Amino acid sequence: MAFLQTTDELVKLLEETLEDVPKMLKGNKTAAQRIRTKTVKIAKIAKVWRKESLEQERKKIVRKKKKRRL
Repeated sequence: MAFLQTTDELVKLLEETLEDVPKMLKGNKTAAQRIRTKTVKIAKIAKVWRKESLEQERKKIVRKKKKRRL
């Protein structure tokens, strides 16, 4: 469940960041600052997401091994 929550949070931040890109391109300095701040948050969440995705993958491998033994 944590993996799905992290994925949702990551998607939400990416969408929010993309909303500010056109504003930044028009010269809005505040939008540029928001983008920089959000990219730092995205990087942190992406690291957590990567760890959680690896855990999910390991769980699937363990389940497959158990099924083979039965």
